[in-house]
Amino acid sequence: MYSKILVAVDGGEASNRAVTEAVALARALNAEIRLIHVVDATLLTSATGAVSSGPFVEALRRAGTTLLHDSAAVATAAGVRVDTMLPEYWGASVGECVVQNALQCGAELIVCGTHGRRGLRRLLMGSDAEYIVRHASIPVLLVRAANEGRDAKSPVMDSAGVVLDKAG
Repeated sequence: MYSKILVAVDGGEASNRAVTEAVALARALNAEIRLIHVVDATLLTSATGAVSSGPFVEALRRAGTTLLHDSAAVATAAGVRVDTMLPEYWGASVGECVVQNALQCGAELIVCGTHGRRGLRRLLMGSDAEYIVRHASIPVLLVRAANEGRDAKSPVMDSAGVVLDKAG
């Protein structure tokens, strides 16, 4: 079914759950995982007004490397083949970077966390997950943080859409 799964990681709860879900899926399918963390230097450029923010970008690289190492350890402990990628993008969105890298590495599935933002919060903050879903030419599995975005009428479902618990 899937032999290569690209997993976008950012260190948040939804992202950590996405890693766990992807590892379980990869293990069941004997697939390999590529973990990607995007160093988004655009934010620093916009915030500082500088083209080069060397120490800040280096700090982002170090944090991203640690995050990838920790996520890779989860996959390795489960017996899943894993490699990592830490691209830097200036001017492109994180979502665009993920979609491009999925194509370049031959991924057949993208897994990423989502915050489930709606309305004004989504409009103001944007959504990399939404970009990925709209632009990826391969299937995308979105994983939410525990209870995030759930209202009293929403059922709890696993990643395959099977209802685990009816809310309300």
